[in-house]
Amino acid sequence: MSENMDKKKLPIGIENFEDIRREKFYYIDKTGLIRDLLNNWGMVNLFTRPRRFGKSLNMSMLKNFLELGSDAGLFEGLEISEETELCREYQGQFPVVSVSLKDVEADDFISARSRMCSIIGNEALRFDFLAESNALSDTEKARYNGLIHTDDQGNFLMSEEVLTGSLLTLSALLHKHYGKKVSVLIDEYDVPLAKANENGYYDQMVSLIRSMFSRVLKTNSSLYFAVMTGCLLTVAPSPLGSKEPRQVDEAGFPAKLENTSLSSQCQSIFTGLNNIKVLSVTDVRFDEYFGFTDSEVRELLDYYGLSRHYETIREWYDGYHFGDIDVYCPWDVICYCDKLRADDRALPEDYWKNTSSNDVIKHFLKQARGMTKREIEDLISGGTVTKVINQELTYKDQYSSIDNMWSVLFTTGYLTQRGRSNGKNLTLAIPNREIQDIFTEQISSWFLETARRDGTTLSAFCRAFQEGDAAEVENRFNEYLRKTISVRDTAARREQKENFYHGLLL
Repeated sequence: MSENMDKKKLPIGIENFEDIRREKFYYIDKTGLIRDLLNNWGMVNLFTRPRRFGKSLNMSMLKNFLELGSDAGLFEGLEISEETELCREYQGQFPVVSVSLKDVEADDFISARSRMCSIIGNEALRFDFLAESNALSDTEKARYNGLIHTDDQGNFLMSEEVLTGSLLTLSALLHKHYGKKVSVLIDEYDVPLAKANENGYYDQMVSLIRSMFSRVLKTNSSLYFAVMTGCLLTVAPSPLGSKEPRQVDEAGFPAKLENTSLSSQCQSIFTGLNNIKVLSVTDVRFDEYFGFTDSEVRELLDYYGLSRHYETIREWYDGYHFGDIDVYCPWDVICYCDKLRADDRALPEDYWKNTSSNDVIKHFLKQARGMTKREIEDLISGGTVTKVINQELTYKDQYSSIDNMWSVLFTTGYLTQRGRSNGKNLTLAIPNREIQDIFTEQISSWFLETARRDGTTLSAFCRAFQEGDAAEVENRFNEYLRKTISVRDTAARREQKENFYHGLLL
């Protein structure tokens, strides 16, 4: 035990690359992503992956590599340090604007907007030298001060025009100050949309984010490139608004506020942006950089003397198929290994489910009917289903049909791909034991909720049973089974389904 405790700490919940490197946490080298990105980048690069697969840590890694004044020593001994030409050209060469939108969540739009102002304002404060920069005019300094203006309680105050143009303004000021174009990093871009959809202010949030992104990503002469991460690619099929180039002044600032009203047919934040390079879970590019590969897990277990637990960890946390490679959920592996270091007999747990409400499964079960229920049975029994998957959904549309919900289950990590895709047709499976348990638990919860709501049928069944009315008992029993049997006994194989009837009667 003491020998194990002398090892490096496991980085549970630590998403800051600099902290991991300076504090000597165990780090699985993903810096090859930097090389592959710099060798083949688009103007806007969007990585979509499920939650807890290392998106935020990779964004922190990129920031520490690219930003002016960053410490090259953080990358010593890592894969990217062997790329001397790339390091010479890119490392520490850019002003970087880096924001994470994962905390833009609230019960109402005003509160969510205030959180957005706080995130942008605090990022602007990192560059407080701009307020005194000799390279900026008084007007430009005033624009910077507009980003950091607060009330007496320290709350950032931004007008609609200042907020929607904030990222463009900050990048333009940094460009002029340094004489270098800016890299923009936006982590968890779609969290505000997901929360807004849950709380009834989706259209307002789409309008805000769409305007912000259009300004900083579309016609920003100060942008070198941008990298974004999220779970979904929230797009819609038809363009919105004018296709005319945005009017900007000589410093690259917007000359006027663009109309961002949305129609009911189009609620995409990327409408009009044709420069986005999307790298999703089906793309073979960058497939090994989000999640742990099998060899990485084996090496980690060997380092901590936990190799005897390999099969258990593989059964519970492996099975996600991104591009051409199978990966483990890194959050699960790290959490379980940390527990095993203290207790070698510790049992695996569903760590991933505690990072979300799992509402997508609840919605899915509520909409499931006959065929879909049988497909759920097959999945939980270890089988597969083949579905048309649309990775381009808005959050407002994700629960609008059972077909969309198959796509959401796939893109958010509850289902994964088996084999290669055939166009949009994918063979889907539950990736591992942990997700199987989440499905089973949600099904049990749904069953109990259904039983409580259906008190009339249950009471009638019990009364007929007590009165000896065999025909009514059979009628009520069959009615109940039609509603529940297809998903109730999903943990059993078909030949074992009779167990359900015995359990129900007991």
